Amino acid sequence: MIENKIQNIIKHGETESIEFKKNFDDRVIISLNAFANSKGGKVLIGVQDDRSIIGVNLNSETLQNWINEVKNKTNPSIVPNVEVVEIENKTIVLFEIEEYPIKPVSIKGRYYKRVKNSNHQMSITEIADEHLKTVNSSWDFYPDTSHTLENISIEKIKKYIKEFEKWNNTEVVFEPFEFLSKKEILKNNKLTFGAYLLFAKELCIISDVQIGRFKSETKIIDSISLSTDILTELDEIMAFIRKHLMVEFIITGKPQREERFDYPEEAIREIVINMLIHRDYRESSGSIIKIFDDRIEFYNPGGLYGNLTIEELLSLNYKSQVRNKLIANTFKDIGKIEKYGTGMKRIFSICDGYGVIPPRFNNLGNGFEVVLFKEKLKDNATVNATVNATVNATVSDRQKLIIGKIANYKNITINQLAEICDVSRDTIIRDIKKLKELKIIERIGSDKTGYWKIL
Repeated sequence: MIENKIQNIIKHGETESIEFKKNFDDRVIISLNAFANSKGGKVLIGVQDDRSIIGVNLNSETLQNWINEVKNKTNPSIVPNVEVVEIENKTIVLFEIEEYPIKPVSIKGRYYKRVKNSNHQMSITEIADEHLKTVNSSWDFYPDTSHTLENISIEKIKKYIKEFEKWNNTEVVFEPFEFLSKKEILKNNKLTFGAYLLFAKELCIISDVQIGRFKSETKIIDSISLSTDILTELDEIMAFIRKHLMVEFIITGKPQREERFDYPEEAIREIVINMLIHRDYRESSGSIIKIFDDRIEFYNPGGLYGNLTIEELLSLNYKSQVRNKLIANTFKDIGKIEKYGTGMKRIFSICDGYGVIPPRFNNLGNGFEVVLFKEKLKDNATVNATVNATVNATVSDRQKLIIGKIANYKNITINQLAEICDVSRDTIIRDIKKLKELKIIERIGSDKTGYWKIL
């Protein structure tokens, strides 16, 4: 029943995909424009922000006039689906628009997208990104008119080709520049932004990275500043971080102790590679890495790409989008990354296997931050004690594992548990339901922002 559907929408209030309007005006078209440039959404006309229903007056031509106005004021023209519903003897009009396949859509020369439960006017950079996604391209494929072939290093290109041959078990028979053209790293024998970032001969002014070792929030005891090609930066970043990692000894029961770094080096490398691939190099600020006694902070210009949210990222169940496709393809061609969209899963899996708590993610202005901790997960004895003290009914080994993971990480997601337990999401949901019914665990807060609590 459409009436029940509308009442349920009103009950839950405005969201990322729901907007209320008292009457029809340009603000309705702006919301439809924002939804078309995002993931789609609904506008209810005749409902106030406080969810009270005031209704609208319609005549025989009203709806068609509204639809025509939406079409005439948007480019490309969008046409919403329309439904009229009577609730509490008042008329409500529901406008629904799907995500538009050709972006961005404008209203009178302005472009909007949906951010949380409000409409955000898009910047020039955001407009360009949406256009590039529509044509299945990215910024790093575009010509770099500020530099020429003289600004890139033949030796660095030859090194890349050798790595390509080794990783792909093949022989490259082309000359260096010819091979780059075959890979579309050069266009019409001219530099792309990606080519400049990958093979810059000397100073690369748009790839700066600042790294520091901090003894406190303000005291720096060592630092390095990098502005070179990003393949070299990967090696130099890892070398500097490695220099400041501590060695710890692990008792394994074998005659000799096992030595390892206090942070998982593989996770650090994965994070750094993601920084280099997903950075927005058009931003004026640079990347920053801060090494503290208890954590490493990685800051990158440019937020999560597309409409990806931190909640979706943590779910490990999202559609991966790449900001810099040329750079990502090049890293993949030489084995720096194996498969698109698996980086987060690898980082969580590495941290879990290493026995450290999961990383934290933060949106910071126009940038994104990952914080990697050295804090250890509770050891098995502690977790088992927690489980044994908590469980007062028969539960499976898998359900005990779930309790243990929650004891270690209260923000763990259903998808992460499914990955760890190597079962389907539905299986984990059934296990969680049973543990809730047994009053062993409970969920505090919403699915997106809440956390687990052991009772």
